[in-house]
This record gives sequence, structure tokens and C-alpha cells, in this order.
Amino acid sequence: MTADDSFGRLDDDDYPAYTMGRAAEMLGTTQAFLRAIGEARLITPLRSAGGHRRYSRYQLRIAARARELVDQGTPIEAACRIVILEDQLEEAQRLNAEYRRTAGSATSGAGA
Repeated sequence: MTADDSFGRLDDDDYPAYTMGRAAEMLGTTQAFLRAIGEARLITPLRSAGGHRRYSRYQLRIAARARELVDQGTPIEAACRIVILEDQLEEAQRLNAEYRRTAGSATSGAGA
């Protein structure tokens, strides 16, 4: 991948553009926190060729939500579970809305 290819992917929410140090700095947390939510399987950072953890913007948003809950006093394991359930609910709602749109267009087309 060339430098131009990498630069173009920075708009990709799933592109692992951030090192652990930079991610911790952006979130205002410690690297240990990022390791802990990784151990809890909330996020799984990709690894660079040298074995260093790399995080995407999507993963940083998930980590930020977990940190918010931990800052409110929620144990880290519970915070990770809550974030996972929130993410699953959001996906289920998105699929349900998509299904309703599809079913609605099929119904309106059948009566014509």
C-alpha cells in the first residue's frame, strides 16, 4: 500500500489509523484501559507489522462509550457488556427499519 492509498483510507471508520498511545491520548485515558477493554473483548485492535495495536475511529467511539460508563462508576466488565448490548440493539433496530422499508415497498407495489 502506498502513502497515497493510506491517506485515502483515513476517512474509513474501520481503518486502523491510531496507535495505542495516540488512542489513549485522544480518549483521555490510559493504555492500560485500552488493554483492559481488549481483554474484555469489547474491541480487538488490529496489529501492525511490528505487532503494535492499531485502532480505528469506530473502535475509539466504542472505547469512549465504555470510558463514559466506567467514569460513572460502572465496573469495566459491566461497561463492556452494556456497550456490546447497545451496539447489538442499534444493529437490530437498523435491520428492523430496513425490513419495514422493504416490506412496505413490496406491499405498495403488490396493490398496483
